Parts: sequence; C-alpha cells; structure tokens
Amino acid sequence: MTLDNRLSGPLDDVAGEAGHTGHPPRMGFFTDTSVCIGCKACEVACKEWNLVPEDGLDLLGMSFDNTGSLGASSWRHVAFIEQAPVAVPDAAPRAVDLPMPSFTRPGDGTGAETRSDFRWLMSSDVCKHCTHAACLDVCPTGALFRTEFGTVVVQQDICNGCGYCVSACPYGVIDRREDDGRAFKCTLCYDRLKGGLEPACAKACPTESIQFGPLDELRERAAARVEQLHGAGVVEARLYGESPDDGVGGAGAFFLLLDEPEVYGLPPDPVVPAKMLPRMWRFAGAAAAAMLTAAAVAFAGKGPR
Repeated sequence: MTLDNRLSGPLDDVAGEAGHTGHPPRMGFFTDTSVCIGCKACEVACKEWNLVPEDGLDLLGMSFDNTGSLGASSWRHVAFIEQAPVAVPDAAPRAVDLPMPSFTRPGDGTGAETRSDFRWLMSSDVCKHCTHAACLDVCPTGALFRTEFGTVVVQQDICNGCGYCVSACPYGVIDRREDDGRAFKCTLCYDRLKGGLEPACAKACPTESIQFGPLDELRERAAARVEQLHGAGVVEARLYGESPDDGVGGAGAFFLLLDEPEVYGLPPDPVVPAKMLPRMWRFAGAAAAAMLTAAAVAFAGKGPR
C-alpha cells in the first residue's frame, strides 16, 4: 500500500487501516436491480429496526416513489424509474407485457436504443460505505468512524451538526434532520452485525435483490450474475461501485444496473474530495513560493539609494 492510497485508490484492509486488529472480513451489500420488484420491504424493515422516523407518505408525482431520495430519515430508497417504449424502425407492433418488466433490446448498430416495450427499472439505494469515505474524512468531531466490518457509522451523540459530511459525500447520501441538525445515514445495521445477524433490509428482501456478505464473495457473485445476464441477451447489465479502482476506492455497497448510472440518479464517476489534497497542497505551496519570491524581489528593489 502506498501513502497515496490512504486518500484514494485500492485499500486491501480498510478496517486494519482504521486501527482494528483481528477483525472479521469486510462486509457489504450487493444489490441486483434486475430482480427488484419495488415492494419496499427493505425501506420498512430499515425503519422498524433502526427506529428511523416517518418521512412522508405522499406520492411525489414521480411514479410510485414516495421518498424521492436518500436522507436523514430515508436510509433505504426504492427508486421507480418508468421507461416508455423506444420506436423500432420497420418493426411490427407487439403487445406490452405489463406484469413483468422487459429488458432493453440490443441496438440496431447505430448506437440508438431500440426497446419496444414499456418497462420499470427498480432499485433500492443505500449508503455506499466507501473504501475512502468522504464523510469520515471531513468530520471534525470524530462522530463518524470505521467499524471492524469496514462500514462507516455516525455516532449521533458526538455529531455537532456542522454539515461538512453532507457536502463532502459524492453520492448525496448523508443528510441532517431539521429538528436538531444532526447527521444520519445507514449504519449497515452495525448492531445486528455485532450480534451475527444480517442487516434488516437484506433479511426482509423477498427476491434476494439485496444480498449481504463478505465483500470479496459478493464481487465474485456479482460478476457471475452479469455473465449470466449477458448470456441471456441482457447486454446492458453492468456493475456499479464494485471496482477498487474507482474514485472512492470501491464501494462497500454496489449494484447491478440495467441502464446508465444517471438513469438511477447515481453519479457516473464519483470521486472522494480527499483525492485532490496532494495536488491542492502542491498548488498552494507553489503559490506561496511565488508570493515569497515576489515579495523578496520587491523589497530588494527598495534598497538604500
């Protein structure tokens, strides 16, 4: 491990880097959106177990989505993305199969999408528990900490509500509650993990769209699932957040998507802000040296006459 990798890039042992010794393997989530049915069991289980308060039951005018996004009182958010048919040139019309979503069909060779059926894309979003967690990097009180499972947790009794973590998160996950200003987010059910239990959301998921386990095993399982879908003709299936070489060093909660990340409201290329620190310090040092040089030249030019 290089020094730079403490700010960004692959990090083999995040818990060990945080000071944990003899710790269990890094745990995480793999969310397979291809089998998500939008039941919201994960949202309900998360709220019930973690005593997360109700955050609004009114529909937002955006399909069946009543939460809109992750927030201080929405630690799980099930997105409902409605996609209308895309016209297929010279193709005979076909019936729309509403009970089961149909996958995007391969393009016609021109790069254009040629989906002929209406479909829903459903996905349960959650905190990514990044390898390099921006929220943890900027917290001035130590309210955020890395657990022995490699996850990131907020201690509300230490949080002072400064909000630095909110602006630092590249995914827009963490947020503050309006009543007291403290920050809240998914803990990956840290209390359940310590008791040898799986997180409430994964336990409640009826289709195993949300899978929990050692992160290395989940990555292998996810790669096999993508290969299976590609073999079945679902060529647009891809993984998001699983690579240790991405801008956050790999996520502890990653996804199998059936469209571009932006369609699901996910940033296409998230980057932890701390990655830019070495460059910023170099620029700051160069600027300071230039100012000192200019000042020295100015004073030297004002010598005795």
